[in-house]
Amino acid sequence: MLPDNKGPCREKPAALIRNLCGGRSLSFLLLPRLFMPLEISASSKHAELPPNQSIGIIVSTYNSHITEKLCEGAIATLTAGGISEDRIVVVRVPGAWELPFAVQRLIAVRSFAGAIALGAVIKGETSHDQHINRAVSNTLMQLSMDHNKPIAFGLLTVNSLEQAIQRSGGNKGNKGEECATALLECLRLGTALDRMDSLDT
Repeated sequence: MLPDNKGPCREKPAALIRNLCGGRSLSFLLLPRLFMPLEISASSKHAELPPNQSIGIIVSTYNSHITEKLCEGAIATLTAGGISEDRIVVVRVPGAWELPFAVQRLIAVRSFAGAIALGAVIKGETSHDQHINRAVSNTLMQLSMDHNKPIAFGLLTVNSLEQAIQRSGGNKGNKGEECATALLECLRLGTALDRMDSLDT
């Protein structure tokens, strides 16, 4: 004897889904998405460079034959990206350890929109490099959060001089250029986010 077709387990699929959806028509499942996520990036509308603000480039003079190439790459990228040279301030410090000190002093000034920290720490016979790299990277990140300004991290942390050479204009690119590009994108993104905040208020 065939079982009857009564009970919720015997509903047709369409009716079962309709019930699960609170009795609504299934047509809403077939409609195109009318609302898309809001995406904000450096290429968004209103994503412009902040006007009349300066960019600080803080450079370690230790391993200057490496760091000067990083600095040159950063300046060239900033100017190509719309920052005039008179808005770029280069500060030279003795070594990587002193980078956060100068970055802190610059970004605390209202007229500075962001900073790029450049240096080169090459591993030696001891673990000295690890302590410097960790302390500098953590401090720069914290400064960025505290001041709500972008700080591009351009400290090379390499195992050999050859690795540093290849990352300062060699076959691995130029870290100074990469940092400047990242900073420009963050500055544009910041203005777009500021614009969104102003529309909400």
